[in-house]
Amino acid sequence: MQQTGAIAMQGVDAAGDGASAQVRGAARRASRRALGLGVFPLKSSPLTRRIITFNLIALNVLVAGILLLNASRESLVMQHASALIGEAELIANVFEVQSAARGAESLTPFEVARALDGLSLRNGVEVYVFDAGGSLAGHTEGTNQSGALTALAPDRAGKTPILDGLGLVWTHGVRSVIPAGDADAPTLETQLRALIPATLRRGTQVETGLDTAGGTVFSASTPIRHGEAAIGVVAVATPSGEIDAMVRGERERVLQMFLVAALVSVGLSLVLASTIANPLADLAEAAETGRERNAGKIRPGRIRIPDLSGRPDEIGRLSRAMRGMVSALYNRIDANEQFAADVAHEIKNPLASLRSAVGTMRMVTREDQRNRLLGVIEHDVRRLDRLVSDISNASRLDAELVKEDEKEFDLLAMLATLNQYLGADAEARGIDYITDMPAGPILIQGLEARLAQVFVNLITNAISFSETGDAIRVWVRRRKDRVLVVIEDTGPGIPDEALAKIFRRFYSQRPEEHFGNNSGLGLAISKQIVEAHGGVIWAENIRPTEADILSDPLGARFVVGLPV
Repeated sequence: MQQTGAIAMQGVDAAGDGASAQVRGAARRASRRALGLGVFPLKSSPLTRRIITFNLIALNVLVAGILLLNASRESLVMQHASALIGEAELIANVFEVQSAARGAESLTPFEVARALDGLSLRNGVEVYVFDAGGSLAGHTEGTNQSGALTALAPDRAGKTPILDGLGLVWTHGVRSVIPAGDADAPTLETQLRALIPATLRRGTQVETGLDTAGGTVFSASTPIRHGEAAIGVVAVATPSGEIDAMVRGERERVLQMFLVAALVSVGLSLVLASTIANPLADLAEAAETGRERNAGKIRPGRIRIPDLSGRPDEIGRLSRAMRGMVSALYNRIDANEQFAADVAHEIKNPLASLRSAVGTMRMVTREDQRNRLLGVIEHDVRRLDRLVSDISNASRLDAELVKEDEKEFDLLAMLATLNQYLGADAEARGIDYITDMPAGPILIQGLEARLAQVFVNLITNAISFSETGDAIRVWVRRRKDRVLVVIEDTGPGIPDEALAKIFRRFYSQRPEEHFGNNSGLGLAISKQIVEAHGGVIWAENIRPTEADILSDPLGARFVVGLPV
C-alpha cells in the first residue's frame, strides 16, 4: 500500500510540476511582500551587490580622507613642540644660572651631571647636553611616572587590533614583494648632534621627524648662553614612538567606527536592495513567465503581474504601468477574439443565403424565379463585399490611430466643409439641414481625417433615417475644456432597447427594406475614433418633455465631446 501510494504521489508531482513551481513562486513573492524585505542572496542579485559596493566605496573614501587629512597628528605635534621648547629653555636656564654663579664660560661634565640629576623629568624623556664644540657633556632620561602626559607613553597606549592586523597583512603581503629599505638608522645622539650648528646660529630649533628604532621622536634644542656667547646646547627628545602610539590610537578609533559604519551600511543596503530588487525580481519573473508561456515552455494561462501599486515610488508606478499594459493587452486579445467571432457570424449569414440561392437555382426552371434568385445572389455578394471592406477598415483602425501623427486643426472649418456637401445631399432629398456654429475658430489636437469620418458617419446616418419634410440640425458649443458637437434629426428615433447596444460591432437597427445595406460597424468605428482622441460619444432620443420618458421620441440626438 505504501509503495502504491508513493508511485501515485510521484505521478501527481510530475503532473503538477508546472503548477507547483508557479505556486512556490507566488508564495515566495507573497512572503517577501508580507515581510517588506527579504534575505536577497548577493550571488543572484547584481543590483544588491552594486548598491552595497557603491555605499562602501563612498564610506571608504570618507574614512581614507579622515585618516589622511586628520588634524589630530598636527595638533599633537604643536602641543608637544610647545612643551618640548618650554622644557628645553627651562633646562637651559638652569645651566645659565649655574654658569653665571660660577663665572665659568664653559660646561664641565661634573656640573652638567649634577644639574641633570636635580631634574624631574617624565618617563621616557631624554635630555642631551652638548658643549659648544659638539661633544656630549651629559645625558639623562626621565623616570617620573606621575604627570598628565605619562599615560600617552607607548607602553601605556591601548591595544590596536585593527591596525595590528593591517600591519601583519602589510608585513607578510606587500613587504614580501617590495624590497625593504635600509634598517640601519643613525642613533638619536647622532641626529641631535647634527642640529647643534643651526641651534647655535639661529636659536631654539624643533625637529619633528627623527627616526629611531623605537619609532618617531620629536626634539627641541636651545642654546645655553653665558652673556652673549653660546657655551652649549640642550636637546630634549620625547619618548620613542610616543606620538606614533597616540596617532595609532586615534586611527584605531576611526577604524573601529568605520567597521561599525560599514556593518550598518551593509545592513541598510540590504534593506534598501530588498525593497528595490525583490519587487523588480517579482516583476521580471512575471514578465519572463509570460515570455515562456508564449514560447510554449509552460502551461498557458494569464500573466499575473504583482500588485505593487500601493507603493508611492517608481516601483509602484512601474507595477501600475505593467498591470495596465497587461490588462490592456488582454482586453485587446479578448476584443480581437470577440471580433473574430462576430466576423464569422456576420459572414455566415450572407454565405448561408448564397448557398440556399445557388441550391434553389438548380431546381427552378422558370426564368422569373431564376432572375429573382440572381438578384438575391447579387445582393448577398455586394453585402459580403461591403462587410469585408468594413471589417478590413475596422481591423486597421487601431494601428492607424497609433501610427498617424496628431495635428492641430480648426474643428469649425472642418464641419463647415462637411455641412456644405452633406447639406446639399440632404436638401436634394427634401430634408431641411440647419447649422448653428459659434463665431471664431475652435482648435483641437487630433487626426482631422478620422474625426471627419466620425461626423460624416453620424450625419449620413441621420440623413438615411430621415424622410422628406424632416430636419437635421448640426450645432456646436464650447464648454470650458471641451467642445460638444451635436447632430439631431426628426426621424423615428432610436428604440429604447437599442440605446445600450447601438455602438456595438455589427449591430444595426434599420427597417427591413434597408437590410444588408449596412455592416453595423460605422458607429462602433466612430466610438473607437472618438475615445482614441480622449473624447466621449453617446446617443439619446429627443423627447417632447423630460417628464414623460414614455412619450414617442421626436427624433434622435448624437453628441460628441472632444477635449480642447
